Amino acid sequence: MPALSSPARASYDAVIVGGGHNGLVAAAYLARAGRTVLVLERLGHTGGAAVSTRPFAGVDARLSRYSYLVSLLPRKIVDDLGLRFAVRKRTVSSYTPAERGGRATGLLVGGGADRTRASFTALTGGDAEYAAWRSFYASTLRVAERVFPTLTEPLPERAELRARVDDEAAWRMLFEEPIGVAIEERFADDLVRGVVLTDALIGTFADAHDPTLLQNRCFLYHVVGGGTGDWDVPVGGMGALTDALADAARAAGAEIVTGHEATRVETDGDRAEIAFRTKTGHTGSVAARHVLVNASPRALAALLGDEPPLPAAEGAQLKVNMLLRRLPRLRDRGVDPRDAFAGTFHIAEGYGQLATAYEEAAGGRLPSAPPSEIYCHSLTDPSILAPDLVERGYQTLTLFGLHTPARLFARDNDAVRDELLKATLDQLDAHLAEPIADCLAEDGDGRPCVEAKTPLDLERELRLPGGHIFHRDLAFPYATADTGRWGVETAHANVLLCGAGAVRGGGVSGVPGHNAAMAVLESGRIPAAG
Repeated sequence: MPALSSPARASYDAVIVGGGHNGLVAAAYLARAGRTVLVLERLGHTGGAAVSTRPFAGVDARLSRYSYLVSLLPRKIVDDLGLRFAVRKRTVSSYTPAERGGRATGLLVGGGADRTRASFTALTGGDAEYAAWRSFYASTLRVAERVFPTLTEPLPERAELRARVDDEAAWRMLFEEPIGVAIEERFADDLVRGVVLTDALIGTFADAHDPTLLQNRCFLYHVVGGGTGDWDVPVGGMGALTDALADAARAAGAEIVTGHEATRVETDGDRAEIAFRTKTGHTGSVAARHVLVNASPRALAALLGDEPPLPAAEGAQLKVNMLLRRLPRLRDRGVDPRDAFAGTFHIAEGYGQLATAYEEAAGGRLPSAPPSEIYCHSLTDPSILAPDLVERGYQTLTLFGLHTPARLFARDNDAVRDELLKATLDQLDAHLAEPIADCLAEDGDGRPCVEAKTPLDLERELRLPGGHIFHRDLAFPYATADTGRWGVETAHANVLLCGAGAVRGGGVSGVPGHNAAMAVLESGRIPAAG
C-alpha cells in the first residue's frame, strides 16, 4: 500500500514524527493495540537511515546505503509484529591483515574453533592470546545473555542490573573502568588488542582510556545484541526491514504520510498540536493525545521551541559504499578473499594505530593512517544484486571509517572527503596484491562505483545532528534521575522521544520505538479499543 498524500483525520491518538525504523515500530505496536496512528515523514519514503538504494546510475545493485548490519533488533519485535524479515549469520567474524617479520599475514576469527586457534597461534606464536580471547568473550557473552532481555523492559535501576549481571569482574570491566584497562590486562598482542577495541569506537569518538566511559557504552551495545553479540546480514538489504515495518504498520491501520515535515509541536501535557509543511509548500496541522518523535534530541528541542541539548552531538565516521567486478587478491596468500571479506575486514586498527589516529583527530588533523573496517554483504546475501551481476562475480563492499570527527570537514567538506577517501583506500591497498581501484565496477556513465559520506553529508541528507549515527552519546541501559521509566520520556507528559537518542537507542534495534509504544499503552491515557 503506498503512502497517503495527506492525513485522513484532524485528530489522532498518536502522531509519530519521522518514519525511520523506530517510528514504524511504534506505529505498528500502537495501531495493533487499536489506537489511531499517523506517521509524518519528511522524505518521500520511509526508512530513515535504514534503507536500501541503488546509488550507482545504471547498475542494479541495491545497497544498504547507511545502516548495514543488524544485531540489536530483538526477536520479540519481529515476532510481535509478524514481520516478513530475516537475517543470515556470517561465516567469518573478522579478518585483520598484518605484516610480521616482513611477511604478509593476518588474524582470521571464524570458520570454527580449530581454524581460529590456528590463526592466533600463527600470528602470535603461542596459545596465550587465543585463550585470553576465549575467556574475554565468554565473559561478554554472559553479560549479553543477562542485559539484552532488559532492553524491552522498563529501565532497571543500576543496582538491579548489576545484580542481574551477577559477575563483579565483568561489571567492573564494562561499567566502571575504561575498557582499555581490561584490554591491556588480558591481551599482549597489539593487533589483537586493536580488534577488541574497535567495538568500543564504532560511531564513537573516544580513546580506550576515556574517563567518561563513552567507549564502554559503545562497546556494551556492540556485544549484547541478541544475547550473543552477533552482527547479522539483513536479507534483501536494510530496506527489507523498514519495508516490512511499514507494511506491518499499515496492515494494523496506521496512516503513513510522506513528504510531510513536522515543523512545530505545541502541548499542554494532555493534548498536542503538530504543525507540518509539505514538499509543495502547503501547511497544516493535526491534533494528538500523544506525540512520539522519531528524530534526534536536537530536533525534538527545535519542535518544542526549547534550547538545544548540550553538549552538541558530533559524528566521527566515514561511510563508503563500493561495487566491485570481483574481490581483490590479498598479499596474505593464506586466506581466501571470500573468507577475509565475509566478516569484518579491519584496516589500520592495531591498538597503537587507533590511539594515534584518535590523538591526531583530536588535535584537528586527519589521521595519517585512517582506521576502517569493511564487509561484503553480497557474499552472505547475493539477493541485493541483479542475477546477471551475481553471475559475473560482482560483489559489494561497505567501509566504515573511524576517528574522523565532523569538525575536520568544516573547512571544505568536499576536498577533505576526497583526501580522506584516498588515504583510507591507500591503507586498504597496502594489504592487497592489486589496487582496489582495479576491481571497482563502473556505473552507466563510466564512473567508478564508489561513494563516500562524511558526518556533514549525513547531517545534510538524514539530519543526523553533527552526523552522529546515534543522535547523541550512548547511555548505559539503566535508570538515572533523568531517564524516566522507559528511557523515552521528556519534560512533557504526552511527548516521547522514540529515536536513537532515547536511552537504549542507537543501532538498528526498534527498541526505542517499542519502548515508546509501551509507555503510551501503559499510561492509560488512551482507552483501549473496543
